[in-house]
Amino acid sequence: MTNTRTPNETVAVRTRDEQQQYNDQQAPSKLRSAGRQFGVVWSNTKARIGLCILGTFVLIALFAPLLAPYGGSQNGFARNADASWAHWMGTTAAGEDVLSQLIYGARVSVLVGAVAGLLSTLVAVAIGLSWGYIRGWVAEVIGFIVNLFLVIPGLPLMIVIAAYLQNGGIAVIIAVIVVTGWAWGARVLRSQTQSLRSRDFVTAAQFSGDGATRIVFREILPNMTSLIVGSFFGAATSAILAEAGLEFLGLGDSSIVSWGTILYWAQNSNALLTGQWILLFAPGLCIALLAMSLTLINFGVDAVSNPRLREGARRKRKEVTA
Repeated sequence: MTNTRTPNETVAVRTRDEQQQYNDQQAPSKLRSAGRQFGVVWSNTKARIGLCILGTFVLIALFAPLLAPYGGSQNGFARNADASWAHWMGTTAAGEDVLSQLIYGARVSVLVGAVAGLLSTLVAVAIGLSWGYIRGWVAEVIGFIVNLFLVIPGLPLMIVIAAYLQNGGIAVIIAVIVVTGWAWGARVLRSQTQSLRSRDFVTAAQFSGDGATRIVFREILPNMTSLIVGSFFGAATSAILAEAGLEFLGLGDSSIVSWGTILYWAQNSNALLTGQWILLFAPGLCIALLAMSLTLINFGVDAVSNPRLREGARRKRKEVTA
């Protein structure tokens, strides 16, 4: 059979084949790069501890129905009962199992931390990179808005918005956290974007005719991955603490089971006066451990973006083994 393809069609097919071959070669290299970065994070002792703690809470949240001895809202047990074989941490004033509520409460904190942290980071990335690259009056307007959110105290603003939108559920809590929690990350990313804007690869992209959007998100953004990941962990930590604080103040949905609502109902039932200190200590410890795990992981993320930290860690290990 004779080849009926025209020269242009042959070139087009060859170009597609070369592009596909290039993409096939790039995929393993990206996986290897991600594996190396994870190895750097895992090699950090603090980050390794944080990953183990975070993984434990994520597994508890995912398999809560299998791990909890009772339902999160199941009541009817003896009220204010002490710890026993049937109820390892006792019961609440409403006759609910404390251990089951702690296990189910992990779902809310992990969900809020992940979703609110992700949304806050996306807003910070979009605004921070645009603010750092664009010049002129648009940059000044963006700077005014960002500085306005930075000047306004975050906690009072969250309380005011949450009180106005009270009993809106977890979605409202997440929205409040996102609205009040993106500004600091945007300012940090803007500073790094201004530093990268003057690099040679950005100048080359400008001379080649690339638009501002492509330069920002295809040239500058990949060089800020570790900074963005660190910003996400910081935003997730703030979101977890903010959600627990708003629930504790009664500004969330008190009908759901979360660590914040456990503290809220414990306060309303005067848990300390009745000797139910576990109702305050256990959820407070879980909140602190989850927030601490994200902070510890950030140490490893910093080592990815700052090679000097890796070199210092290697020197310390050599000194210990010497």
